[in-house]
Amino acid sequence: MVEAVVIDLFSLPADLQNNIQGLLHDMLETIEKSSSIPTPFVYIMCFQKQGNERNSEQEPLLPALRDFQSLKGRLEVVCALTTAAALYTIKQRLDEKDLSIIKVILPTLRKDLMKVYIEHLFTEVYQFEFQDLQVASDSENLQIAEPWSEGQRLPMQDVALIQNEIKMYLESLPSLKGELTIFRSSLIPDDIFLHGFTTRTGGISYIPTLSSCNLFCSSKRRDPQVVVKENLRRIANAAGFNPETFHRVKIDHANAVCVMGKMEPDWYDGIVTNQKGVTVAAPGADCIPVLFADPVRKACGAAHSGWKGTLLGVSMATVNAMVSAYGCNVNDILVVLGPSVGPCCYKLPHESAKEFHRIDPKCVRLFDSESPYIDIRRATRILLEKGGIRPENIQDDSVTDQTQNITLCTACHPDKFYSHFRDGTNFGTQIGFISIKD
Repeated sequence: MVEAVVIDLFSLPADLQNNIQGLLHDMLETIEKSSSIPTPFVYIMCFQKQGNERNSEQEPLLPALRDFQSLKGRLEVVCALTTAAALYTIKQRLDEKDLSIIKVILPTLRKDLMKVYIEHLFTEVYQFEFQDLQVASDSENLQIAEPWSEGQRLPMQDVALIQNEIKMYLESLPSLKGELTIFRSSLIPDDIFLHGFTTRTGGISYIPTLSSCNLFCSSKRRDPQVVVKENLRRIANAAGFNPETFHRVKIDHANAVCVMGKMEPDWYDGIVTNQKGVTVAAPGADCIPVLFADPVRKACGAAHSGWKGTLLGVSMATVNAMVSAYGCNVNDILVVLGPSVGPCCYKLPHESAKEFHRIDPKCVRLFDSESPYIDIRRATRILLEKGGIRPENIQDDSVTDQTQNITLCTACHPDKFYSHFRDGTNFGTQIGFISIKD
């Protein structure tokens, strides 16, 4: 069942502009008659001329809107300077109401353009079907909609123009939830390395569990790649790295490591490099983003260490990759554990807890319970020390000076961090990143 209807009047052909009121009246009448209860939400996209007040753009449409009492409160006119701005505003309305099945009524000539906008601004969470704006006004015809299908593609130059329009619009949006904040470790020398751990503030993601500097997208979430890319651009601009030479691990919750410049594995939770100006990163939203730096050999790395990766030794696997690829000495490697879920909050089933208990009984609290509390940070430190990393070269939540503690519990700080454990499946993601300065 269609949950929302978008009527695109943004760029009407000349033969339809003269009869806009009659055309819109017929469409709304058909929607009202043919829809089930409740009627769908209706959003009318209109072009707003530069400098004009928003209301002045709606005036020609008002007579056609007054007769539809069943759509009262479910009908909105969205005026904007660009299609990207109008469609993104409508996306926000859809997300507020958790709507995902949308019919788009638009001129035939706009269909291929609109599909490109939708492809970039929406994810697979949403289902779209299309209806020709010039359809007859009886309900039987209006119900015949064209599902999304791969048809003739727009010329690449047109796609590039749309991409640039979307990019410029997203760059113009204000930051949400406060200023962008990056945590840095005093252990990593800033004259050699550029590094940091991001927080959830200062981006443009508006969905509550993703707000606001979410750095991960998937087909199952409502944050599209273009929004994540804009959040990353803002991080890069604030931190001083090039987002075009940014490489993030491809999570498998295991212990494979990618050495930059060699064949890239399909999946890996660690990544290392000795190339200047290349930024490597690992995400975290309870799992630990771990950063590695060797100021002697000038090499660095990042790893994603969840409970499975911790048990599989992903952090030492990353250290070993630096040793074998760049001749690093384990005595020189510095390791910093970023924000992650603490033993105060994190629980695992008893069977999984046994594995951490074998590493060190102090890694488990309430061991005899059905779901003991687990300290994946302590387990990571112990495995690193067993592998030869000096205790003083590891920074985690055991630091004496708590003003230097950047290994905060993600679940305990909803104002600062995302947390899968706290927020459920639709959680946002922060990252730890590092690069060698030019």
